[in-house]
Amino acid sequence: MSDVTLPAPAAVKEETPFRRFVSEFMASKIAVGGLVVFTIIALLAIFAPWIAPQNPYDLAQLDIMDGRLEPGAVGGSGITHWLGTDDQGRDMLSGIIYGLRISLTVGVGSALIACLVGASLGLLAAYAGGRTDSVIMRLVDLQLSFPTILAALMILAFLGKGIMNVVIALVIVEWAYYARTVRGSALVERRREYIEAAQCLALPTSRILFRHLLPNCLPPLIVVGTIQIARAIALEATLSFLGLGVPITEPSLGLLIANGYEYMLSGKYWISFYPGIALLITIVSINLMGDHLRDVLNPRLKK
Repeated sequence: MSDVTLPAPAAVKEETPFRRFVSEFMASKIAVGGLVVFTIIALLAIFAPWIAPQNPYDLAQLDIMDGRLEPGAVGGSGITHWLGTDDQGRDMLSGIIYGLRISLTVGVGSALIACLVGASLGLLAAYAGGRTDSVIMRLVDLQLSFPTILAALMILAFLGKGIMNVVIALVIVEWAYYARTVRGSALVERRREYIEAAQCLALPTSRILFRHLLPNCLPPLIVVGTIQIARAIALEATLSFLGLGVPITEPSLGLLIANGYEYMLSGKYWISFYPGIALLITIVSINLMGDHLRDVLNPRLKK
């Protein structure tokens, strides 16, 4: 009998936690759709100077004679205003694209800073315990007892308008959510053997907190962070709509909606309608991702 050479077995790819996370996330068409929509919105915001037909922040490019043009009308400069113009002659499509840039910058920036502050305080409260834990958590309870919009309005009434002031106000009203979330996870992880081993090795507290404890608290932190980004964008739009957000020379989506509010009953719906749709799509896309991330990162919620 002749020797028969059998083919070598195909190499089986090892399923890493990241591969498993990606496959479970991609299993939801709704979450993938939200990711695609949010990616398109983020790319529009990043490349706004090259995509937008007009710079809505450059007052020299605005013509008051082009004010309140209907969607599809051609302005005096020859630009076709596909979504119309507002009362100042600002192209609505350009205003929405640039407004997305400000809304995403404020929302993502404030969420990241609030996450850094809140996660650090939550880890410290869970690890130190005792009086430190009591003081930090009483501050959290005090912060969460105030209505968010009221607290933000009070802060901005003191600080004044401006993008940085809005970010500061959002950080102050958001950090407590991250602190409470991280503390709850850290209290469970603190009793694990690897924390006791790190303490026995006399590792620095900062290394134990950020190199060992924090990585195991990331799943709930990612979920809360995703939801808080959408919440921060909505809150910034609310503050701008009320006139306490970004300056009028650099309008965000909330201020664009406010600019057309008085024209809603006169038939010029597009000034508020299209920015409102853009804001709605942005928030819904983020919430769709965050809702599925909660299911993927928490095994107890898996169906």
